[in-house]
Amino acid sequence: MASQQPINATLQRTLKWIVLLVISAVATTLLHGSLHAGQPHLYPSQYASTVTAPFNQPSYYPIMAQPPASYRPVGEWVGRLILPTVEQYQQMAQSTQETDWVWMEVEVAPADASNWVGQVVRLAWQPTPLAQAYVNKASRDVRFAPEVQKTLEAGILHPVRLNGRDRVGPLQSLAGARPFDDVTVVLRGDVQREDMEISIDDLSNHSSLNLPNNSPTLRIVREPVQETGRYYGLVQFVEPVLPDNAALPTQCPGSPPCTSDWMRVRHYNPVSRQFDGAEEIIRIPQQPQDKDGVYNMTTRDLAQSPTGEAGWYISGALDQAGVFTVQAMQPRSMVQLQPQQTVLGFRRGLDYINFRNWETVETRKGTIQTVLVDPTVNRSGDALVDWQEGERVLVMHLFGGRGGNHAAHESLILGTYAGHFSFGLGRVVRDPFTNDLIFDIDYLQVYGNGSDGTISGANTWRNYMGNLIRGKAGTRPVSDVLIKLDTLTEDYNFGGTRLSFFNELLGELSLIGARYRIGDGSGDSTITSATSCVQDSAQGLFLAMQRFRQTIEANPQVMEWMRANPNDPTTQRFRRLVKLGTDLANHLTPMGVVRWDWSQNAEVLMGVRSEDEQFISIDDFQIRNLLTGLISWRTALPRQAHDELSMLFLTNSAKLWFLRPNQIGGNDPGIEPLEATLAMGGWKLPFTQIPIFSVLINRTFGGVTIPTAIDWLITLAVLLGFGMLAFAITQTAYIASPLSSATPFLSWQPSPLPWHQSLLTLIRFLFVPALLKEYVFRVLLIPYPKPWVSTFTWWSWALLALGIYMVYHLLSARLRRSKAATSPILLVLVALLGLACTIAYRCTGSLWTITVIHWAAVSIWWLLLGGQQWHNAALRLAKP
Repeated sequence: MASQQPINATLQRTLKWIVLLVISAVATTLLHGSLHAGQPHLYPSQYASTVTAPFNQPSYYPIMAQPPASYRPVGEWVGRLILPTVEQYQQMAQSTQETDWVWMEVEVAPADASNWVGQVVRLAWQPTPLAQAYVNKASRDVRFAPEVQKTLEAGILHPVRLNGRDRVGPLQSLAGARPFDDVTVVLRGDVQREDMEISIDDLSNHSSLNLPNNSPTLRIVREPVQETGRYYGLVQFVEPVLPDNAALPTQCPGSPPCTSDWMRVRHYNPVSRQFDGAEEIIRIPQQPQDKDGVYNMTTRDLAQSPTGEAGWYISGALDQAGVFTVQAMQPRSMVQLQPQQTVLGFRRGLDYINFRNWETVETRKGTIQTVLVDPTVNRSGDALVDWQEGERVLVMHLFGGRGGNHAAHESLILGTYAGHFSFGLGRVVRDPFTNDLIFDIDYLQVYGNGSDGTISGANTWRNYMGNLIRGKAGTRPVSDVLIKLDTLTEDYNFGGTRLSFFNELLGELSLIGARYRIGDGSGDSTITSATSCVQDSAQGLFLAMQRFRQTIEANPQVMEWMRANPNDPTTQRFRRLVKLGTDLANHLTPMGVVRWDWSQNAEVLMGVRSEDEQFISIDDFQIRNLLTGLISWRTALPRQAHDELSMLFLTNSAKLWFLRPNQIGGNDPGIEPLEATLAMGGWKLPFTQIPIFSVLINRTFGGVTIPTAIDWLITLAVLLGFGMLAFAITQTAYIASPLSSATPFLSWQPSPLPWHQSLLTLIRFLFVPALLKEYVFRVLLIPYPKPWVSTFTWWSWALLALGIYMVYHLLSARLRRSKAATSPILLVLVALLGLACTIAYRCTGSLWTITVIHWAAVSIWWLLLGGQQWHNAALRLAKP
């Protein structure tokens, strides 16, 4: 009898476990049944082509199947999101006022919560002020715009299951982003459990589907990160094999026969630190081609790929036959803290960004370049010292095109391929397999509606890049820049008040990504001249920086602490942040004007405007959008934002680590890497890497910057200084001029022309010579004065442009046979005017200010100071 009580307790726990499994199974069955009862129609697309393959469906992988010990979970909490019904949301809102939650089928859980695996639980937010404020800002009623049907028919995916729903929040938009419940996520940050005790007596009354608030619940404080696979391992591919009961794929890239799906691998051995661990035969299923005949991956030549020399991280799960089936891959060599090349020094760093990063990309297919750029040290060995475990980095992502001879290949249009841009956040972590330091990267995607099922929001590298269904690594060249800069990545401690720009940026970009998933309520995240991945990612950076500074400067305790501790490292770092913020603001608002939508969004986030007001501009093409896009033209194209922000951070002493995979993995002979370019950047000067048309376009747009009040004061000062110096020179030298007997060069002699002819002369002078010459000889010939352009370089180009300007003046005079134009005093004043305009351009960076100086100088001389009379007298004296 003494042992009977423990036995009964064991039986009760076992029975409770069985009951939970039964309830979970019933819930899962009913949930799946309700979803499949009214599935939306799928138009031809990459997603529609791949989702029907058995190995791409969640049911292909039993949840309770555990892989061998050589694999590890991809996270503590991993699960598949399931979209609740409208009725379930309504019931939850009535009972608990919660409007944003989803079902999650738990696939991986911590060891002390192993009984949660296999359950369908509620995933909801913690009731913290920050989390609830985020949900409120991200929630919108969804009513599809009329144009959505057209893009649906063209194969673009929209969140069709969310159409007509009210207050769609970030969790709901994530679960309902695709037509089926196939979004896997990993939970980060603080995760709280709300267990539910169920007894046999409760079973008959339990209705978890009708009363979701009675379900077990996981509560989170940050948005889940999209993930691929449940477990991952570190292996080396040995060779393809073909088991007796298997067959070769019938379709694949290249000429038949196809390579086998099955691969013999060796696991990494932490004892020997070699790939001499357990051997295993895994499956890497050949993905179907999409409607255009494009394959997202292939196993052809995969075992011989040079990117796999250091091994591959493979993630996936056991299939129904107990075979580990790969769903995503990542080359270890790319994330190791062992750069292939180290570039030291600021100037060499600029050269790498401008010319070397994408150099001859078409020849790099199947390779990876890892390059560390450090402007702060002189020796390569010193460049790695600061990259320690726990370090955080800001990530900038850019992908190029899928070129080659494939029938559906992408190509340059007017010498341009835009590509895609996003930010991300990374960490230096300890590899659990090797114990070495590696990079762990999450992208914060701002992604418009597409055909492959890529979803805006936080994505692991595995999910966004390595996913076999839609990942970019196998088909596109990519440039990821990891930015290490303490002003951005290290938290601030102002005498006990802790603040983090890193977290601020995470919140801003998560919010924009969530609003993108539902098209801010319209269901359509259309790419326009004013709205795109790069424009809105830049907006997130702009708003995060603005809000962070305002938060600090509005805190009297923090400001008082900094005044009392001016030499504290935190105070010094904040001052550097202010400088960086100014540089970023000048860069992201190059016209000198903050975009109207960015300004409105900042007010929405700060609580000045109603949260119900629109956050993202996603209208169709309109003149207003075009003009709005021009205001932030430096972020109009992904490549320009990627390169110029890299140079701006480098100017602020950042260390940059470039990761450059180029269509890595198996070999698809029909595709080649295609460079992401600047505007017309594909057209380069022969035998150089200089995109001459891009240079001219950038200088043109840079020059049309709208001057500030200070710029106009500088312009007035330069004009007055030129006038006084010109008067002094002419009064001293005109007696020695051959023309002095006719008339002095400068004297008060208003033009005898009628007022209407004088007005026409003023208008003509404004355009020719003022605007035309300043545009050609200053704006086009001189680099725009950006922080990363050194003073020596800038003035070298400026003086060269001034020399060309003088040569042009002389040649023009000879062609016109005008001896007056070659008068020594006139040549001196022309050179002086050119130098004055050069100084003004250096200070203001605006074509309009130097045009005004040139126009005012010529007009005043011609109409008021005897210029017309002097010119006529010179012509008379020049006649034989």
